[in-house]
Order: sequence, then structure tokens, then C-alpha cells
Amino acid sequence: MNVKICGITSFEAASWAREAGADMIGFVFAESSRRIPPEFARQLAEAVGPNVKKVGVFVNEEAEVIREIVKTAGLDYVQLHGDETPEFAEQMPVPVIKAFSVKENIPFKTMFSFPAEYILIDSPPAQFRGGSGRTFDWSILKDPDVDKERLILAGGLSPDNIEEAVRSVQPFAVDISSGVETDGRKDEVKVFQFVQRAKGAK
Repeated sequence: MNVKICGITSFEAASWAREAGADMIGFVFAESSRRIPPEFARQLAEAVGPNVKKVGVFVNEEAEVIREIVKTAGLDYVQLHGDETPEFAEQMPVPVIKAFSVKENIPFKTMFSFPAEYILIDSPPAQFRGGSGRTFDWSILKDPDVDKERLILAGGLSPDNIEEAVRSVQPFAVDISSGVETDGRKDEVKVFQFVQRAKGAK
């Protein structure tokens, strides 16, 4: 099971993610309490080293700005969380993760025809685009149009429910941010628990 820890904002959190065995870390470059400058993301990326993939999260950003940040921060993936079109995604300089909310009522067939390496399916948003930290009914993903090999599951995951989520959905990867935080900051114990349980779930 591949694991992405999103919303990394400190050297400590980045090193916990790496040491726990996360496959990807996410930096937020959109309106969010976890937003960081591209130059700082580059420092975090360098500290983590090449074995963990770096993902930049964007919401309705201009293509030129994204390209610049990809270069500055050394990103491996661009995660598009807004209303970006397929044509926009095809202009990206690195592979794309396209996020959809289950609330958008877009057919899974349409989601998975989007020109992206992976499709992230998340709970309905709260204040900002991206997850609300609440789960949704995973059984809807038992649809034949859901390509599990390209699916990243997000939304309300935590160390307590991750094993059930992995067994139930069997996605390519799982993505977490607030579920491994205490008082809005990444929590070392929760990061380790989450990664180990996700990877140990059968």
C-alpha cells in the first residue's frame, strides 16, 4: 500500500513521514492553513531525499505559476484540486494527480478518463478545497468504472480506520493530512501508526 502524507510544513514532519515509510509527501501551495512558500518546500524536499516523491497541491492556479513552483520546489507530481480541465492537465511538466470530491456527482467513468496518472477521491470539502477530514461511504467505490490501480483514497482517514479502509477499498494509495495531526500540527506517533497500519493491512 502506497501512503501519501499531505500538508507537510516542517522539517520534523517531513522526517517523520520519511522514517515511517511514506511513499509521497504533499506540499500545499493553495489557500490553506498548511500553505508554505516554494523555496521552503524545496528545503524540505532536499532534506527528505530522492526516495520519497514530492507532490504539490494547487487549486485553480495559473499553469505558468505551477510550472515555476515545480521547478523551484523540485516536485515529482502536481495535484490539481480545483476545476482544472483535461487540456490544462496535459500542459503540466510532471505527472498529474487529479482530485475529485464525491459530492460533485461526476460519474466515475468521467473521473477516470481524466488525463492524470492517479485519481484522488475525497470527501466533500469544508472551508477550503480538499478534504473536510470526514469519511464518505467507501462502498460506492465498488463500481466497475473505478480503476483501483489509479485510485488514491482520501477523506477522514486516521490510524483508527485505515486498516478497514485499505481492506474495503483496496486503492493504489491512501492520502492523509489532518488525520495524523494533533492541534493542527503533524503528530509523530500518529504518522508512524498510520503508515505502519496502512502498509500492514491485508
